[in-house]
Amino acid sequence: MTTKEKLVTYDDYRKLPDDGKRYEIIRGELLMTPAPSTNHQRVLGKLFISLNNYVEENNLGEVLVAPVDIIFSMTDVVQPDLIFVSREREEIITKKNIVDAPDLVVEIISEHTEAIDRNRKKALYERYKVREYWIVDPEERQIMQYVFEEGAFKLQANTRTEDAGKIISAAVTDFTLRLKDVFKN
Repeated sequence: MTTKEKLVTYDDYRKLPDDGKRYEIIRGELLMTPAPSTNHQRVLGKLFISLNNYVEENNLGEVLVAPVDIIFSMTDVVQPDLIFVSREREEIITKKNIVDAPDLVVEIISEHTEAIDRNRKKALYERYKVREYWIVDPEERQIMQYVFEEGAFKLQANTRTEDAGKIISAAVTDFTLRLKDVFKN
């Protein structure tokens, strides 16, 4: 999954072939991830519909789904599964990418991405002060919600569907996500 030969920059990244693979850069290291599973895509679709419908109905900002680049720096470029940018900060969305920390980032883990999503990306999002980060585990039917407070991520919720779980967003005003709506069979 990881290719490390030299420090990779955004300029190098833009020269990569359009080969259907998903590439990201974390601290100058080029990472490649295989296409997501069908279950991953089902969960992503349900999350997008729930969040996007709410955001549009309340004119709160914009929800984007991968692939879209977030350019934190020339050596930190990622493509989260789902992104929310508030209306007040919409200037960070350009025609080609996002150029600052979104308000909410969602990563749906898989066997290929779990370690990166739980560790390296969490540290990256924390370093760049993403307001809220969700790690979604489709197999465990679980969402871990981190909120940026006092200079670090704090675990706000670790919720499963069997607990009648729900997530109350810190970044999306008054948005509550019921996990049973996301993890339907």
